[in-house]
Amino acid sequence: MSTGSGADSAPDHTPAPKNSMFSSLKVRNYRLFATGQVVSNTGTWMQRIAQDWLVLSLTGSASAVGITIALQFLPMLLFGLYGGVLADRLPKRPLLIGTQTAMGLTGLALAALTLAGHVQVWHVYLAAFLLGLVTVVDNPARQTFVSEMVGPAQVANAVSLNSANFQSARLVGPALAGVLITAVGSGWAFLLNGLSFAAPVAGLLMMRAHELYPVRPRPRAKGQLREGLRYVAGRPELIWPIVLVGFIGTFGFNFPIWLSAYVSDVFHGDAGTYGLFNTLIAAGSLAGALLAARRGHSRLRLLVAAAALFSALLVVTAFVPDFWLFAALLVPIGMFGLTVNVTANSSVQMATDPEMRGRVMALFMMVFTGGTPLGAPLVGWITDTYGARIGMATGGLISLAGALTIAVVLSRVGNLRLRVSRHHGLALVPRTPTPTLARAA
Repeated sequence: MSTGSGADSAPDHTPAPKNSMFSSLKVRNYRLFATGQVVSNTGTWMQRIAQDWLVLSLTGSASAVGITIALQFLPMLLFGLYGGVLADRLPKRPLLIGTQTAMGLTGLALAALTLAGHVQVWHVYLAAFLLGLVTVVDNPARQTFVSEMVGPAQVANAVSLNSANFQSARLVGPALAGVLITAVGSGWAFLLNGLSFAAPVAGLLMMRAHELYPVRPRPRAKGQLREGLRYVAGRPELIWPIVLVGFIGTFGFNFPIWLSAYVSDVFHGDAGTYGLFNTLIAAGSLAGALLAARRGHSRLRLLVAAAALFSALLVVTAFVPDFWLFAALLVPIGMFGLTVNVTANSSVQMATDPEMRGRVMALFMMVFTGGTPLGAPLVGWITDTYGARIGMATGGLISLAGALTIAVVLSRVGNLRLRVSRHHGLALVPRTPTPTLARAA
């Protein structure tokens, strides 16, 4: 896979450690980052569950949950590319200290309203939108700061471990949220989330600046946004993974809508059941992240195959009548969904020049999460109107159609063919050697 012409611009501090599942954790700065993130990620998942359940309790509507999700991701759709420009212009570490502090304050504000008994659904909508505004800058800065902590040789491993970190917190956060909501209410989950951001801020402050692999910030200039778009448009190894995750992010990652509807309308459960479903998805996602970390490389054929399997599983699971079988299928759904995310993320980062990485990753996150404001209200309306099963199956079918279409496009653009083998199953392989895209496949 192409690493971009500037991939080796970072200083060579020490030889890269031998690649292993946890090789990035040998880097002190990354250990500090990962420790802080696992604390704040646990709080984030607690707030997500509490937020969704609070909105459902206040309104009784899956569409309202969809509106909340849409408002949280709408700023990424509207301003995501500008966040990437800022990430390329400004030093990452002080920028992240500011964004992580602001995210903690939104959690504390929502906690105060909820614990005081004054919370209304518009308060949750506003908090979600403000959190989304901060995320516009935080996301590309955090994504690109990974390479500055570990260096180019460890980017794929560190990206995978970031996802494993996030999914580990997802195992704990929903379970804690379910207990807290049932015992004392949603407000305490919001409070703990707000306080949890002290951990990543402390980790960032404790880092050794001389051990980083800094990318020189780009000076302010006209046309930087257009420059980033032209850069991606001219590289098929970037644009097609971004298009694919756009389909999956818009129509396939609407679990708060579907799972809340399954809990309330199909299986007649409570907040604990909702937490269990999210924990099972997280278990599969964690397994997918660790497998990706062990592989240490990203391939487009793996991305397409994982997207197709994820989408097909959504359709199959939608019509499973048994509670425990439905719950069990959430594990492989989480595993393949995470494989899509990690493989696309690391392949895009590794194929991008460092000075363009902020804008490219902003576009990646804008498409992946920014499509949610378009997909979530539609999926929520389908779920409210036709039921949870039809809503989930519809999202899976649209995602599957996107995955198969991208597979055909990649096979033509990259001069690839579909190969069926006993050992590897279905795979896209080059017909003849071709530059960049064939290597990425």
